[in-house]
Amino acid sequence: MDLFEYQARDIFAKHDVPVLAGEVIETPEAAREVTERLGGRAVVKAQVKTGGRGKAGGVKLASDPADAVEKAGQILGMDIKGHTVQRVMLAQTADIAEEYYVSFLLDRTNRTFLAMASVEGGVEIEEVAATKPEALAKIPVDAIEGVTEAKAREIAEAAKFPAELIDQIANVLIKLWDVFIKEDALLVEVNPLVKTGEGKVIALDGKVSLDENADFRQPDHEALEAADNQSGAAAELEAAAKAKGLNYVKLDGQVGIIGNGAGLVMSTLDVVAYAGEKHSNVKPANFLDIGGGASAEVMANGLEIILGDPDVKSVFVNVFGGITACDAVANGIVQAMELLKSKGEDVNKPLVVRLDGNNAELGRKILTDAAHPLVQQVDTMDGAADKAAELAAK
Repeated sequence: MDLFEYQARDIFAKHDVPVLAGEVIETPEAAREVTERLGGRAVVKAQVKTGGRGKAGGVKLASDPADAVEKAGQILGMDIKGHTVQRVMLAQTADIAEEYYVSFLLDRTNRTFLAMASVEGGVEIEEVAATKPEALAKIPVDAIEGVTEAKAREIAEAAKFPAELIDQIANVLIKLWDVFIKEDALLVEVNPLVKTGEGKVIALDGKVSLDENADFRQPDHEALEAADNQSGAAAELEAAAKAKGLNYVKLDGQVGIIGNGAGLVMSTLDVVAYAGEKHSNVKPANFLDIGGGASAEVMANGLEIILGDPDVKSVFVNVFGGITACDAVANGIVQAMELLKSKGEDVNKPLVVRLDGNNAELGRKILTDAAHPLVQQVDTMDGAADKAAELAAK
């Protein structure tokens, strides 16, 4: 479960991570009184569970209470990547001298925890990793040892933080690790972590993703989920997927992705993004894992969700049959097409299907016999990704 920024800020404060004062409102007029409490000026920030708020105009500086009312009115109701802004957070302003980046996350590939830090914060960390990988320190964290003072200093020094800030940075890292462990998080990220003009280190923004599998020992998290009443196209798709028990995340691209197993889906996202570079730079439109034992019904549900996304121009179904047999996946695709047709929905987006593993030949035969004009089969993962990207670009 991803948290809103204001929820992440509250959790940071609970664990003594240095943050600025802030309050959440749902009406423009409420901004006046809050801004007065914050000292007469405020940063007005859209509360949506997606990135790119600043570029979309969802973060504005208000110079006085009246201006805060106007800015809040401009942001509330705004659509940001399919999410309708229903709340804004008014935060205390800061004199920013430097912007940094720090995070803790679960490193599934290496089966460990990972700390990442950079003195080049304030921009998308993917951009830093792609253009200046040497500027992003990646330090494994032992699950038993955790982040001691020595480990925190190791992370800070590896990221080349200024010597005079090492003590403060290390202290923040230790407290962020407390958030990560004590709240059963999968990701704790601060971007930017700032140094103020007075030389203080403060978490200016926060992103936290919690492990829903740990809800049984986190009774306080139920209230966090109850506050999630987002609206908008992306939120509606994610809510519909959740109601069907699907592990779905909306992304910004044009190629719908369905796979069985998180690792395979992540790899599929990568190969589609790579293939898309030569096809008008199309990108993956979603993450959807139908799981290791998915039935034909689950496959049909997943395809229905993805085909309902107006941003999707083509769909790539990438399945390696194990517990999930390829014939079940093929039947799911055929059933989904029939289901959508019976509902009067116009299915006009091409599907590229790659089946391998358990009952792959039978699955391919089922699709061949169905002879749906929008379904194409490609034998290899790279070839299928290229075809899906090509079709999306067209």
